[in-house]
Amino acid sequence: MGDKQKTPDWVAESGAWVLENGHRTLLKLTGGRWPHKLGRMQALELHTIGRKTGQRRSTLLSSPIFSSERIVLIASLGGASHNPAWYLNLVAHPDVEITVRGETKPYVARTASPEEKAELWPEITRGSGNPYDGYQRSTTRDIPVVICESS
Repeated sequence: MGDKQKTPDWVAESGAWVLENGHRTLLKLTGGRWPHKLGRMQALELHTIGRKTGQRRSTLLSSPIFSSERIVLIASLGGASHNPAWYLNLVAHPDVEITVRGETKPYVARTASPEEKAELWPEITRGSGNPYDGYQRSTTRDIPVVICESS
């Protein structure tokens, strides 16, 4: 009875793929001008180095906590049972770049400690329509919170 209701990985991954590709298309059509917000969250493009290929990888994400010095990302993958590839890439290569509204800057990424996650989680999940609490409840893995600090 107390078991978590698990979102099938194919549902979570398909939803993430549709959102990312739709968002990428809109960014291309508008020259990066729109959409710059997803709800109340900042839209951005994360650039990592592939842990297996060594090649540059780009992923569209949103940030629930955003400033010029610190950007917080959530490795939710829609509540899937495994971490997203972009998270595994930045763990292997923490020097990343983030593009916001056409401007790219370097950052150093790290996984928040359990204490930092506990402190940030209320701000991450506040507001209506925020999916992260539901994602965490729908999976048995601890969804990583990533802190990217300006380098």
